[in-house]
Amino acid sequence: MIKNLVFDFGGVIASISRDNAVRTFTRLGVADAEHILDKYHQTGIFQELEEGKLSEAEYRQRLGGLCGRSLGYGEVQQAWLGFITGVDVEQLRYLERLRGRYRLYLLSNTNPYVMGWACSPRFTAEGKPLEEYFDGLYLSYRLGATKPDARVFECLLRDEALVPGETLFVDDGPSNIEVARRLGMHTLLAENGVSWKDRLERLLGADAVTL
Repeated sequence: MIKNLVFDFGGVIASISRDNAVRTFTRLGVADAEHILDKYHQTGIFQELEEGKLSEAEYRQRLGGLCGRSLGYGEVQQAWLGFITGVDVEQLRYLERLRGRYRLYLLSNTNPYVMGWACSPRFTAEGKPLEEYFDGLYLSYRLGATKPDARVFECLLRDEALVPGETLFVDDGPSNIEVARRLGMHTLLAENGVSWKDRLERLLGADAVTL
């Protein structure tokens, strides 16, 4: 029986566009944004930020060096939010209904800029921050590692005392899904920009996930 639901953020809770993010960082002044940014896993200082190896201020200083000028928090945050193309409010309302039956967690490769927005009333038109939809947020920059590193999943399972066989993980990254499967979790591979609600409901109704 499934008792716990774990969701990725980008590509699952929020629709994302890597191409749009490349454009926003290029406008910021990052000359090689095309080669730095990735949908699932960043590189260089972008990856160091998401792993918590660089603080927000350290990252912004390093990024300013790439751009040849000093950067303010707001303009860097707007560049990162270039990844986000939308949040489906109906899916968020569905999460609220799910919390009546399951424990819900977020497990995401992310950074202080994106979460600074998501964990604020600006996240939705209803003024509800991200944490109001979950029982816990497990964020890469706080954990010190990014998916698909198994330690990220193990930290969640250990800290929340979750039984893998009672836990369903929803992510749009095949490599992340594979690690979750190896750890004994049920999985659902989502597609960015496509609602997963009906598929999840069918799977939960059957209490068995073999995707």
